[in-house]
Amino acid sequence: MPKRVDHHERRESIAHALWRVVDQQGWAKATMREVAREAGVSLGQLQHYFSSRDEMLAFAMEFTSERTAHRVERGLSSLGHPPHPRDVLRLALAEMLPLRPDSRATSRMNAAYVLEAMHDASLREQVGAGLRDGRALVERLIRQAISDGQIRPDRDPIVETDLVLALTGLAPLLDLNVIEPRAALAAIDQHLDRLFGPAS
Repeated sequence: MPKRVDHHERRESIAHALWRVVDQQGWAKATMREVAREAGVSLGQLQHYFSSRDEMLAFAMEFTSERTAHRVERGLSSLGHPPHPRDVLRLALAEMLPLRPDSRATSRMNAAYVLEAMHDASLREQVGAGLRDGRALVERLIRQAISDGQIRPDRDPIVETDLVLALTGLAPLLDLNVIEPRAALAAIDQHLDRLFGPAS
């Protein structure tokens, strides 16, 4: 009797292969053929699951987002109940930066995804929607912290949201060894200390 194939598991395996290719060789080398080779499947088998490179990338990014969300959830479970919004923001920012091997691969995939979206209308809408959703979550957290008195009431929640998200721009500096992980974390901590600190 032939072995039953778990299609979702196979798609995830291919997504992992795509991550490895992008992490080690860059997005330009992530052809369908190269990803099939890395995944240990034939090109025909790969095309059974993904009809195009863009479709494969979209699935890999969706899977990446789920894994990042799970890591954040695990981290949140170790914080207080309810967790302080400063700790939530620090945890989320740290997960979005290439500070560990798994988050490094995720960061490089995100960069490839955004670059690809700049030249593809359907991907642009998908990426833009995801980024807007993420930004809305951060803004809600900051607005709630202002309402709860954890951030000074004179702070503009829109500006503060954009400044927090700007810290994710440390990713290429980390990836290209311009700064060390401890410097990135120090910048995050100093910004959050200012945001949640008392009026000077």
